[in-house]
Amino acid sequence: MIDTLAKMQLAELNVGRLLAPTDDPRVAGFMVNLDRINSLGKRMPGFVWMVEGSGEPGAANTSALIDDDAQYVPNLTVWESVETLEKFVWSTIYKQFFARRSEWFEILGGMHFVMWCVPDGHRPTLDEALSRLEMRRAQGDTAEAFGWDWLKEAQMYKTHRDPT
Repeated sequence: MIDTLAKMQLAELNVGRLLAPTDDPRVAGFMVNLDRINSLGKRMPGFVWMVEGSGEPGAANTSALIDDDAQYVPNLTVWESVETLEKFVWSTIYKQFFARRSEWFEILGGMHFVMWCVPDGHRPTLDEALSRLEMRRAQGDTAEAFGWDWLKEAQMYKTHRDPT
């Protein structure tokens, strides 16, 4: 018998809405480092895939529109495991940019992050990811759409998360 879970990977979507358009000086600190952070993620052990934008330098995922609003920035990636995603989020320079998110992003007031399991080789679309986010908003954490608290494997999250 084949163990199905061994063939699964972890997809995640994190949506933010910039305080200003991408060429505005108020978000320059984020925009100038976006390619650097994404590049770091792509080199991490356990990284599998990320949705790409236009490919233009400094644009990264900012051309993947949500509701035709260019200020939304979706980050959609796939990782080999919870542990590999955690290592990127909590053990690299990404953590410093995450801590500064209020400088560049609006407070959305609603859930804007979701994870779910995908079969090895599956590359989710932005529509699929947004559907998972809506599922989590409507039903809370389930096996189909969840946050860090749902994952017993998420040990770094428990000690590094921002309690606010």
